[in-house]
Amino acid sequence: MTSTNTTDPDAGQTPSVDVHLELDSVTIQNNDGPNECAMFPRDATEMELMTNWIAAYDDAFVRLESMR
Repeated sequence: MTSTNTTDPDAGQTPSVDVHLELDSVTIQNNDGPNECAMFPRDATEMELMTNWIAAYDDAFVRLESMR
């Protein structure tokens, strides 16, 4: 994952940032709702995990084998 679009309003310029993140994921099986896939930075601390994650619900993701 790469982020190159950050702006510092005080500096009046857009610096070039090259950040690479390793992501982990977990699939959460829900009995009372759609399943979820949560993705998060592999080296995140407990505190960072509270705010640094992405969730995808049941129909938003597919098995890799079905897309080959």
